[in-house]
Amino acid sequence: MPTSTKRKGRRPSPPAVSAVGLRKAYGDKTVLDGIDLHIPEGSVFALLGPNGAGKTTTVQILSTLISADGGQAQVAGHDLATAPQAVRGAIGVTGQFSAVDGLITGEENMRLMADLHHLSRSRGKQVTAELLERFDLADAAGKPVQSYSGGMKRRLDIAMTLVGGPRIIFLDEPTTGLDPRSRHTMWGIIRELVTGGVTVFLTTQYLEEADELADRIAVLNDGRIAAEGTAEELKRLVPGGHVRLRFTDPHAYRNALAALRDARRDDEALAVQIPSGGSQRELRSLLDSLDAAGIEADELTVHTPDLDDVFFALTGDDVATPAKEATR
Repeated sequence: MPTSTKRKGRRPSPPAVSAVGLRKAYGDKTVLDGIDLHIPEGSVFALLGPNGAGKTTTVQILSTLISADGGQAQVAGHDLATAPQAVRGAIGVTGQFSAVDGLITGEENMRLMADLHHLSRSRGKQVTAELLERFDLADAAGKPVQSYSGGMKRRLDIAMTLVGGPRIIFLDEPTTGLDPRSRHTMWGIIRELVTGGVTVFLTTQYLEEADELADRIAVLNDGRIAAEGTAEELKRLVPGGHVRLRFTDPHAYRNALAALRDARRDDEALAVQIPSGGSQRELRSLLDSLDAAGIEADELTVHTPDLDDVFFALTGDDVATPAKEATR
């Protein structure tokens, strides 16, 4: 598995994005019902939620595309209400669908973006060449974008977003519709951006994506933040973690039932299930107890709640997901 962007023990950074009580409604439909955000610089923040939860609306407000009905927010140290132009100068935005022009070449798309940022001809040419090379698009730079694959178009889209050197990038479901290989390529790009000091605000419906990339995750449901924290903190919100021991010897099975407290029995499978958070300390304690009692299990599996479990629990979705287990 690729190295995650998530880092431990980092000192608190000044907020790249902060918001208090953001509200937005369309007629009698409340889309955002007073959400608060605090996103440190140089981090990846992932906003999860089902369709219609308000993820895109949040991005549109914070990127000055639409106005909030209530609340306050600052982006890159600038107030959204009083300094929207300063906010726009500090951010880049990539939406769910590629915004590139398919009728012109990749290089022409990049040069057009450089002109929009008022870069000089020489500077625009330099930045274009550097970004096309960085995103592995140099060989296709002279080809019409309509001939590009979906992954190439998304890479070009982000490259165009970087022309102005933004400090904060909003990626609204950037890997939607991409194949697994292209999705992993995008993950690598996001990691590189953060390593370079860019703050990434990511919305996604791919729970694995948030788990892999994000320093902090918020789950948005019915216009409100249902929970926020690191992936591990969110997983601890959901009960159900356990260790399952299976035996082939009925005598060993009975001894295990006698030795282990709070064990749930499965006589048909000769298995016991013990509540556990799955930590190394808990597993070591369990194994030590088994060793002390002279009990050896034939199979040990660990189940810990994952972000799928968290998502369904917090959003009220009744879809069940199969247990994620590691067999030892």
